[in-house]
Amino acid sequence: MDDRVKNIKTPQQCEVFAKNANDKGRPDLAKQAKQRAIQLKAEDYEVETDAEKEAIEAVYAYEEVLTLKNKKKTRAARIWPMIKRHGVIPAIEKTVNREADPEDYSLLVEIGLKDYAFEAMVIRHAQLFDAECVDISKQRIAEWTGSE
Repeated sequence: MDDRVKNIKTPQQCEVFAKNANDKGRPDLAKQAKQRAIQLKAEDYEVETDAEKEAIEAVYAYEEVLTLKNKKKTRAARIWPMIKRHGVIPAIEKTVNREADPEDYSLLVEIGLKDYAFEAMVIRHAQLFDAECVDISKQRIAEWTGSE
């Protein structure tokens, strides 16, 4: 990650940096700024494990997708209450076990955040999820990336 991006202290500053980077033809720096914003937001959320931290980052990345789709700031209104009710990992499992919109993954790829897909997070931490959730995640990623 570029030092200029590493030194950004708030998600809002990341957004400004990303916009400016895009305006100046530097989508690589814009992508890094989006990633940094997600990391900063996730740091403010109390979690117990690295997997939970990655899951929270995935939720924030999903909010970026929703914001793009809706053309206005949009929260993951279904996921946050599930996290509060069931916990981080069970909420991600419930989310993955539901039908997915392939456009969401395409948008994550488009904005350089594909590693933040819920399914990618599940695959990286397969030992924490039931076998069905892991299988669904592997199938979706293969289907979406064309590597079946």
